[in-house]
Amino acid sequence: MERTTKLSADLGALLATHEHVLTTAESCTGGGVATAITDVAGSSAWLDRAFVTYSNEAKMEMLGVQASTLESYGAVSEAVVVEMVQGALKHSNATIGVSISGIAGPGGGSQEKPVGTVCFAFADNQDWLQVETMHFAGDRAEVREQAVIHALTQLQQHLI
Repeated sequence: MERTTKLSADLGALLATHEHVLTTAESCTGGGVATAITDVAGSSAWLDRAFVTYSNEAKMEMLGVQASTLESYGAVSEAVVVEMVQGALKHSNATIGVSISGIAGPGGGSQEKPVGTVCFAFADNQDWLQVETMHFAGDRAEVREQAVIHALTQLQQHLI
């Protein structure tokens, strides 16, 4: 908790310096990134809104993720998180965003996508788009915490 609060505060300072406003689109983290950010007093100055789109229907209805993308690649895929972050930016007043979809466990994994597989997309309203898939170890809570820390860290690294 302390680590995410420090990361969030540092990220907030960078967002303010660069005059960015953040949006999040989260699935497996269930709003963990947004929670970490809103734990910091004054975060309303640099967080516009957060989408928790746990179901495929929510991803389609709230963010505009295409059914064909979900069918072709699955919810835990780089293709889906790209559409998630683009949708979050489109449906907010934010200038920068992050999306996350993964398999936190203990079930739901497969040979191709084992538990701990988490896809991220980061984008801004200019031309930055970073997409990656990480594999985290641990139980459900540990996978989710590592995903939140990774998201905050990557956003921070981009802004430094």
